Amino acid sequence: MFGFGKSAQHREFDAAQLQAMIAARQVVVVDVREGDEFAQGHIPGALNLPLSSFDVSQLPDADGKMIVLNCLGGKRSGMALDKCVAAQAAVEGHLAGGFGAWAQAGLPVER
Repeated sequence: MFGFGKSAQHREFDAAQLQAMIAARQVVVVDVREGDEFAQGHIPGALNLPLSSFDVSQLPDADGKMIVLNCLGGKRSGMALDKCVAAQAAVEGHLAGGFGAWAQAGLPVER
């Protein structure tokens, strides 16, 4: 019950770590927010797979890169990670604090 949306299997990255991984072309970012939220602003280059219809089989071929999920605050990406873990999908973790933390850190936003 405590730590809802998180489990011991979920690796978290802070905004600076994720930004460095993006700059080094080491990661594919998958945003699990709904399409309207994504359209209002997202991490540059992120792909949108909304949690409401999230299907692990729709995750992109990462071509040797890590897949990191994000949402607005971390709850929905944690829920999507639970689905990934259950399906044994190769997802590295999620953005701690979600897109809110990214924007608050003053990092680039794509619209």
